[in-house]
Amino acid sequence: MKEGIHPKYQETLVTCGCGNKFKTRSTKKELRVDICNACHPFFTGKLKYVDTAGRIEKFQTKFAAGEYASLKRPAKKAAKPTPAT
Repeated sequence: MKEGIHPKYQETLVTCGCGNKFKTRSTKKELRVDICNACHPFFTGKLKYVDTAGRIEKFQTKFAAGEYASLKRPAKKAAKPTPAT
């Protein structure tokens, strides 16, 4: 390996959004993650919605109102009488 071109490999503190903290090694001093092995559904077996931007609530309120334009069916047009020949 060439010397002087590789980043420094150091002990890293990883902090999850659920509050779990653990140490590992990386080129960064601190990492912040949204999901770790303590809260990920694959490891816990429990269903969990990860909603950092409020998208689920926004979706539910939009469709709960029943006023979303693409869901409304267009009004049926009255049938035009055919001209008699």
